[in-house]
Amino acid sequence: MTQRNSKEKSMKRNILNSILIAGIVVLGIGCKPKKLIVTTPPVNAEKLDESASKKAENLALLKSKDLPFNTLSLRGKAKLNVNGDENNVTMLIRIEKDKKIWVSITAIAGIEVARAVITPDSLLLRNNLQKSYTKKPFSYVYGFTNKQVDFAMLQSVLSGNTIKNFMTTQADLAQENGVWAVSGKSDNVVYRILFNDLLKVAETTLNDAQAGQAFKVTYGKYTPVNNALFPSALAISTMAGAKKINIDLEFNKIDSNTPLEFPFSVPKSYELVN
Repeated sequence: MTQRNSKEKSMKRNILNSILIAGIVVLGIGCKPKKLIVTTPPVNAEKLDESASKKAENLALLKSKDLPFNTLSLRGKAKLNVNGDENNVTMLIRIEKDKKIWVSITAIAGIEVARAVITPDSLLLRNNLQKSYTKKPFSYVYGFTNKQVDFAMLQSVLSGNTIKNFMTTQADLAQENGVWAVSGKSDNVVYRILFNDLLKVAETTLNDAQAGQAFKVTYGKYTPVNNALFPSALAISTMAGAKKINIDLEFNKIDSNTPLEFPFSVPKSYELVN
């Protein structure tokens, strides 16, 4: 193999791995999504007591709007942009709460290009087009996003729920333009969570100026699920140095609390790439 071909193969492999990471990072009930889309009421529709003595109570109220689930199965269309390289794909996401997240990415032609299984401490990636696979610790995702992003946070982002580590009385809680905002700093990361008048997370941002890392997710199109609300549309952008990833995802099929399988195997002919 020539040096040029070797470089081209490596570049294609890196692009595909980046697309898969985008699907995982930026980037969850037995029915199709209800056509009913819940719109947010006018600003100031629900006034809460902002006094400091009510902070814990108000945080608990916001957390009570989280979607309860044991398993989630999501299917949606996604537009991925990795450093200017744009791809339209179909994504399948399956979550077993606090245990694993399974992702499959299929190209427009119906060909599965990649599959992954992520746990609180590990990551398995299978690149079908390049016939290769990767085994990494969870920390591998830090090359694409903030080091504050752990498994629990990723799970919360995909389900539209609050992030436990930030919903504490150490955070600042205030109303901004009639809606609630939680903000603060954890290590070098400045975070801000904006809620809408449904008291659901509308936007989450993380910024680490020192490390040159940023993460932002916005939600929309809420639909009733499990006596709660689920955002069937989300947009995620993440930056780590020169690496920039954007994803617009809209789910068209959602199932909750149903038995799920998380198939992941590697053919003998696939090459291990680290």
